[in-house]
Amino acid sequence: MTRLFCIDRCTTCQAAKKDLKERGVAYDSIDLKTDPPTKEELTRWIKQHPRGIAAFFNTSGILYRELDMKTKRKELSEEELVELLSSEGMLVKRPILEYQGEVIVGYKKEMYEDFFDAK
Repeated sequence: MTRLFCIDRCTTCQAAKKDLKERGVAYDSIDLKTDPPTKEELTRWIKQHPRGIAAFFNTSGILYRELDMKTKRKELSEEELVELLSSEGMLVKRPILEYQGEVIVGYKKEMYEDFFDAK
């Protein structure tokens, strides 16, 4: 199952959706605001991703700054950070594409091209 965790108003998410449509990739769209990834999903993805948990934070988001996550990321355990990400979708970097057991965090056209060309 292919899933795209995103926020409809996000222009980056819209670009990812357009790219997937052009490639003919069917997916389920999941709203990060109302349905953030579970702790289990995040833990699995973090283990797969070369940047680890750092890749999953929306460092340019308002909530990230309001909660002073730059400091908290240094103070909290990974388990506590995963708990935060799973409870507050606006802290999560978007979009997240889960495709054939792999995960892509964020969107850049070149990144999708490299990923799908390798498939």
